[in-house]
Amino acid sequence: MTELILMAHVLFGVACIITTVWIFVEVLHASETNQARIRKMCWAAAVFMWLAFCIAGYWYVVFYKVDKAIILEGPWPFAHSFFMETKEHLVILLLLLVTYLPIPASSNLVTNKDARRVVLWVSGMIALLALMMEGEGAIIAMGVKVALLAK
Repeated sequence: MTELILMAHVLFGVACIITTVWIFVEVLHASETNQARIRKMCWAAAVFMWLAFCIAGYWYVVFYKVDKAIILEGPWPFAHSFFMETKEHLVILLLLLVTYLPIPASSNLVTNKDARRVVLWVSGMIALLALMMEGEGAIIAMGVKVALLAK
């Protein structure tokens, strides 16, 4: 069951990355025909990120204690002490950005250059932060694996 929870967490995180990259490209080519699609994708990115967060939160509260102990006893304790701690704090910034994204996207991005610039910056930051978080998750998972293989 824990594997399915983690896979769902990663799935929604990757969906957020793909969606925000899609938004970025759409906004680069903003026109009257893609305004509605950009707005929908901004909401989709927010939903995907919040789902990833809620699923991860459940897993963290219920299951992570065992993995944390395994990581800290293994050869890669930094997988928790640096990467999980960083991930725990950066997720707040990511949630704020993805929740904010639909607000500037509600403007007319064809005529409002400032709103377009804000959507480009925010979607780019979300994609990069989420990609970084995916990498941190991989290091955390590897910390568990390395510790179990060392036993």
